[in-house]
Amino acid sequence: MAFPAFAPAQTTGDVFADAPGNAKRHVASGFVCPSRIGIFVRDAVGERDPSAGADFCAYSALDGVYGTITLAPLSGTDDPKAALASDFEEQEGTGGRKIAEDPIKIAGASVYARTYQTSSLASIHYRVQFAAGGAGAWSVQATMEYASPRDDRIEREFLETVYAAAFRTLGR
Repeated sequence: MAFPAFAPAQTTGDVFADAPGNAKRHVASGFVCPSRIGIFVRDAVGERDPSAGADFCAYSALDGVYGTITLAPLSGTDDPKAALASDFEEQEGTGGRKIAEDPIKIAGASVYARTYQTSSLASIHYRVQFAAGGAGAWSVQATMEYASPRDDRIEREFLETVYAAAFRTLGR
């Protein structure tokens, strides 16, 4: 399974400001990354791709479950596949096998999702799911690394929480 390359408790640049409850507010969009999402604890926030204005919030939970939220300004129309193209290339380059690609209903809206299987051990399947959807003037991307079926419920809860907050804060 690929692990995110984020240092714990890292904050980069001035793209996030402190918010109540130990949350971090994305300065450009107003999106709030809480200190916790369900069982996840926020590990880091910062710039993902300064040239594109893309920033991230990274979360982890016990047992190697990771979630990352990326916020990037939309330039033109929302094109989730294009927004995630470099992530797909990286996943395929490390041996990930695409097992699903469908829009999924999250927080009352359709969000593009693609899932890769990275490995299997007995009845556990290690997966990486990429999701992206436009929320107002922003592309909101969520990446989950998890073991299925053990973490399927946790994966869905993370996505529901992220997109409900994004649509509420940024618009649809």
